[in-house]
Amino acid sequence: MLRATFSSMLQRKLRLTLSGLAVVLGVMFVAGAFVLTDTLGRSFDGLFTTVYSKTDVEVTAKSKIAASEASHDEVPTPLPASAVQTVDDVPGVAVAHGIAMADGARVIGADGKIVNSAGPPRFGTNWLGDQPLRDGHGPQADNQVAMNAALAETAGLKVGDSVGILTLQPKRMFTLVGIFGYDGGKDSLGGAQVVAFTEPVAQELMLGERSVYSSIDVRADDGVSADTLKGRIASKLGDGYVVKTGAEAAAERSAGPKEFLSFFNKILLGFAGVALFVGIFLIVNTFSIIVAQRTRELALLRAVGASRRQMVGSVLLEALVIGALASLVGLGAGIGVGALLAAVFSQVGGGDLALAGIGVPLSAVIGSLAVGILVTLIAAAIPALRAARIPPVAALTEAATPDRPLTRVTVAGGAVFAAGAMLLGIGLTGVGDATLWTILGGVLISFIGVALLTPVIARPVVGAVGRLFAWSVPGKLGRLNSGRNPRRTAITAAALMVGIALITGITTVLSSTTASLTKLVNEQVQADLIISGEQSGPRPPTFDPAVLDRAAALPGVDAVAGASFDQALVDGKRQSVAGVNDLAAVKRIASLRATAGTVDELSAGQVVLDKDLAAKAGVTLGQRITTQFSRGAPHTLTVTGIYEKSEMVNGWLVSAVDAADFGIPQPVQGYLKVADGASVADVRTQVTALLADSPEVTVGDRSEFVKQQTSQFDTVLAMIQILLALAILIAVLGIVNTLALSVLERTRELGLLRAIGLRRAQTMRMVTVEAVVISVFGALLGVTVGAGLGTAVVRALKSEGITQLALPWTQMGTYLVLAAFVGVLAAVLPAIRAARVNVLTAIAYE
Repeated sequence: MLRATFSSMLQRKLRLTLSGLAVVLGVMFVAGAFVLTDTLGRSFDGLFTTVYSKTDVEVTAKSKIAASEASHDEVPTPLPASAVQTVDDVPGVAVAHGIAMADGARVIGADGKIVNSAGPPRFGTNWLGDQPLRDGHGPQADNQVAMNAALAETAGLKVGDSVGILTLQPKRMFTLVGIFGYDGGKDSLGGAQVVAFTEPVAQELMLGERSVYSSIDVRADDGVSADTLKGRIASKLGDGYVVKTGAEAAAERSAGPKEFLSFFNKILLGFAGVALFVGIFLIVNTFSIIVAQRTRELALLRAVGASRRQMVGSVLLEALVIGALASLVGLGAGIGVGALLAAVFSQVGGGDLALAGIGVPLSAVIGSLAVGILVTLIAAAIPALRAARIPPVAALTEAATPDRPLTRVTVAGGAVFAAGAMLLGIGLTGVGDATLWTILGGVLISFIGVALLTPVIARPVVGAVGRLFAWSVPGKLGRLNSGRNPRRTAITAAALMVGIALITGITTVLSSTTASLTKLVNEQVQADLIISGEQSGPRPPTFDPAVLDRAAALPGVDAVAGASFDQALVDGKRQSVAGVNDLAAVKRIASLRATAGTVDELSAGQVVLDKDLAAKAGVTLGQRITTQFSRGAPHTLTVTGIYEKSEMVNGWLVSAVDAADFGIPQPVQGYLKVADGASVADVRTQVTALLADSPEVTVGDRSEFVKQQTSQFDTVLAMIQILLALAILIAVLGIVNTLALSVLERTRELGLLRAIGLRRAQTMRMVTVEAVVISVFGALLGVTVGAGLGTAVVRALKSEGITQLALPWTQMGTYLVLAAFVGVLAAVLPAIRAARVNVLTAIAYE
């Protein structure tokens, strides 16, 4: 029996190779994800070890608001200059340096645009003179700066150039007097952009006040361990400070990128799961067709004494061998892909991350082999059981078995789909814990249910689609062939359905979000022009607050409102807070309506909030609230007004004076209402001129604002389409495999058709029509299921502000057209093989 099994495999190498290829692609994704995250994780460990290589102990102040409680990076709490001397006096300290460093120094390049960063920070710091200079000298005057070589090259700047820099303050001009690098000839450390100022300027621009530091770097005397010195310094400083060894600081800084890598790894593994899920359809179809074609052979084996168990074992052994070999190939390919992606990621955003050696973690090996083999065995289980049920008498019948009734599979499909829909509904409504896993489980089970239900509708839908091509004899034959075996057609189409359904569902949610935002802005914002920018990093784009006052003074401008945002501890509880320059203007532009007190003005020390929040927090008019912003001392604010909540304006509103202690105090958005009869275009031109020194933002109308705020949706969708392309590729392989096996199965039929006059070109058209019909059927299923899935998500997110359902009709139509094109490509090889069938040999084929 073992020899018979291996002999059968050798006779069907090509067919089984296509099935194995699906496993190879899925396993490649799994192994690549583990190799990528392991390599980059160790690379970040090495990066921060290098950064802290000259630091034995680091001292910082306890944060006013922890990073997890803020929408932006943690704002460093300033250390007084006296703390540096206190640390320097501790026994065992060789030297203590005060560091005035923070993220947020945005350089304006030679082209007048901000030098963007795709992830690495943009540090502003004080010059210590410990970095190797490539050109010039360190900053010696308050109008001088130095910057690292990578930033200077990207910005197109050289020593002697004037450079504009945005910080906590609006644009300031400096002279570039020095360009520095790092040990080992590096132009940057991990792609970070670093600008060095004189110490007082760095303190003022990056920390908001002079004579303070963000941290203290300490070097120990010879013979004093870092742990010992850490204890001494902590004891000397007391509460209010965080003291870490250099190794602890490096590990803490590395934890942030590694946490993102862990999240990214889960995303990659999720898409790998989709690819493998689609691969199951291909493997099931391949083994089912092979078992059907080997009916006489398997029946003869039963007749000469093979047991049912041996029959199951024979099919599963084939699956085991294919799964093991494909997993090994996929593991090797995944290591290569992971190494390639790590090299690409190390250069993102002009980065210069020194990659650690490419390693293969044990999780990659175990995960790849386990997943690949398990998926193949699961997919082959049903065909194996079917092979065991073949009676010996079947040796006297035709090779192919007739299709079975669809009653059982339909009932099972309905039950599975209902269970998946119920699970999905529970997840979307947020009932219970583990909501994300509930949603993912619901989607997976729903897909299985739809796949089981597909055979019921396969024949009528395929027949209807096929009529589009039934204007010729080859078209009619192709239409009939695609519907002759509903199970086979359904499984093949279902594989394509999964990828297209996911893309369509996500596109539906994104389109609905855009439509909802458009409706919200048009209905609730009475502004003719909006100042804003496209956020590409952790920090939002900002502009000079003086622009608001100057814009308000322009002829034809009726009202101007600006807003900045922060997280704050309000009576000890984390809350979102907005700072506004003119509450009366906000009232007019956003139709703000007071329910208690007044919303006509807002002075320093005052706060207003929406009615729902006031009720939830138990806040009343006149109450005094203690509020800690990201910077400065706690504020005591008096509630002077309560207003009706809207989607555009809600939460706590404070004055621009109090907002000076925000982590990012400058306005992020500005709204302008043009007076009746005034020219919007003229006002826009004048405001654009006012924003000349604020290159991060632009001014536009409401439609341009919506387009700007949703521009990242296109990037997200493109990334998802690229990742799901692997699943669609596997689905295409499934169509190729199904057609190839069908051509082999219908060898005699093809010979007879050729004998009665069907030409080679007509034979190829017949197979092509069959492939196109199956592909379009799968795409129809995908856009239908995806639209339904997207609609369910949109309805569930209604309370989150997504109130409009917008189906992406253009994209859905595009997917159908592309599916037809995919069908043509998938038919090429099977069609050529069918056209080359020898007529006499085919007629004699059994």
